[in-house]
Amino acid sequence: MLLAEVPDCEDQAIRERSRIDGSRSRERSHLGGSRSRERRCIVTREVLPESRLVRFVVGPENEIVPDLAAKLPGRGIWVSADRSILERAIGKNLFARAAKANVRVPADLVSRVETLLVKRMLDQLGLARRAGILVSGFDNVVRALTDRRKPVTLLEARDGAEDGRRKILAVAGAAGIEPAVIGLFDSDELSMALGRGNVIHAALFPGPLADRFLLDAERLEGFRPRKEKNGSDPRPDERQV
Repeated sequence: MLLAEVPDCEDQAIRERSRIDGSRSRERSHLGGSRSRERRCIVTREVLPESRLVRFVVGPENEIVPDLAAKLPGRGIWVSADRSILERAIGKNLFARAAKANVRVPADLVSRVETLLVKRMLDQLGLARRAGILVSGFDNVVRALTDRRKPVTLLEARDGAEDGRRKILAVAGAAGIEPAVIGLFDSDELSMALGRGNVIHAALFPGPLADRFLLDAERLEGFRPRKEKNGSDPRPDERQV
């Protein structure tokens, strides 16, 4: 079966840091910047930037395969990055119509796309940590917000307490910045990606990787909620552990 993701290598961290300033426009044009290509969703028929869509291809066994990086060979089939729209594509047999062939759609295709998006983004966070463009922990995030080089993205565990999030946003407001806030991952996911326990808060500094992360976050938002709503007790932040 074709693989939708290419694993990161350790030396990518070094290359990432060296190209932060030099290749921003190239990264943005590929993943949704000002020169991004547009495609038509097979369900809504709306023409959208590729960064708001998920590409699929027909694999060698006539199975529909997600291609999040848009690099696999074959004719691309594009669907809006939204759970309900992808479910409509499956329910109405639109993949076969778009491919003009009989294709097999995996029963878990929707959850598979979400899982691949989560893995892709968590891998990006691990790469950012190794490249030195991400900090984690309440105190480190607060310090970063008051430093000269300020982060553009804040990560807040969706099962974390609101109190810590409010305090961090207050610090950001006092510093005159409005970073993007991503609340799509729980503490266990962030902790595994960053190699430390009980990660509730993290901050990502500007660069191509941050651009790519934000664009993938927009896609993931179509597949999972921003906050946990199961009524469980929130995780204490890093200062209380």
